[in-house]
Amino acid sequence: MKSSISKVVVAAFLFVILTASVLAQAQITIGVDLSTTGPNAAIGIPQKNGIMLMAKPVIAGLKVNWVYLDDGSDPTMAVQNVKRMISENHVDVILGPGGTPASLAVQEALLEGKTPDIAFGSVSTVVFPVEGKKRWVFKTVANDDVFVQAMVHHMLTVTKVHTLGIIAVNDSFGESWIKATQQVATAAGIKIVGVERYERTDNATIGQALKIMKNNPDAVLIAANNTAAVTPHISLIERGYKGKIYQSGGSVNPEFLRVGGKAVEGSFNEQSPFVIAEQLPDGYPIKKPALEFLKQYEAQYHSRASYSAYGGDAVKLLEAAIPVALKKAKPGTVQFREALRDALENSKNVVGLSAVFTMSPTDHTGINELGMCVMKVVNGDWKLEQSAVFKKK
Repeated sequence: MKSSISKVVVAAFLFVILTASVLAQAQITIGVDLSTTGPNAAIGIPQKNGIMLMAKPVIAGLKVNWVYLDDGSDPTMAVQNVKRMISENHVDVILGPGGTPASLAVQEALLEGKTPDIAFGSVSTVVFPVEGKKRWVFKTVANDDVFVQAMVHHMLTVTKVHTLGIIAVNDSFGESWIKATQQVATAAGIKIVGVERYERTDNATIGQALKIMKNNPDAVLIAANNTAAVTPHISLIERGYKGKIYQSGGSVNPEFLRVGGKAVEGSFNEQSPFVIAEQLPDGYPIKKPALEFLKQYEAQYHSRASYSAYGGDAVKLLEAAIPVALKKAKPGTVQFREALRDALENSKNVVGLSAVFTMSPTDHTGINELGMCVMKVVNGDWKLEQSAVFKKK
């Protein structure tokens, strides 16, 4: 009798131990690589803030282990971080990197580790065409063609631009914007009359400004992000350029306005309507969630930037995709990572902070014209010009 009782007690004890062990392992690990130090910190910090503000300790009933690493704005370090998170932390998914060069650099490691990634690089080449290593990459930033279509529509309908000059930063971000603008603007009948390049670290761009001005364009596009976009802008203004100036979307942040000051007044920029959510019409899909997020973000960080929404949107996409993936496999396995990749690819009408996401095997951003608007700098702040009034080609 005692022997039978002892066996029952031991069995029950083992059951408790095994159950506790299973529950301890039943967690999802999410890796985050961003540039929170270095030249891109003005982008990486709000991205991280947005993720942390939206991050949940539990998703779909499972504990979430969040792993944060800083790549120091160095694509090589970003690759090392991604490899480390895959091999050592055994992450199920990665958020980041936050910049275009790093987003491109980590793709081989993602393929080797069969790990889905939601990146924040803006160029179309981050995920298009969606094949090979790019099958594992998604992003919450619109592709360049969506940005450019909004800009060109504004040029045709508001500022009546017929000729356009381009000053672009000499890297993958700038080259992608040059290519997208040449394609979309030319097809719309706008003539490109000059293209100049400069280094992100250049303190002066007088030569580039003068060469562009010699062709007397109706407008100039500056294809750069963060405060690097200010240098050619000031060069044009100081040399007396009187045409319209458009920015490429990556400079919609407080630092651009602070550093640019009066020089950037009256300029235009394309970006998610998130930044000016209060100015959106009632019923606009992202208005309510964006306002709720901004209230929390500004209370905690005392600023706003489009980059914070990109981080928050990545969390929203995961919250929608993880329950779907869990029906097919358990976290910590390659089967789960594959299922999560498939679930992200089939995201439908996920209302985010900056856009409504509907992805597909050929579109890993899922952002259309509802996730884009044109803004103007007025009295040191962003004012809505146009939103959701053009059609994506």
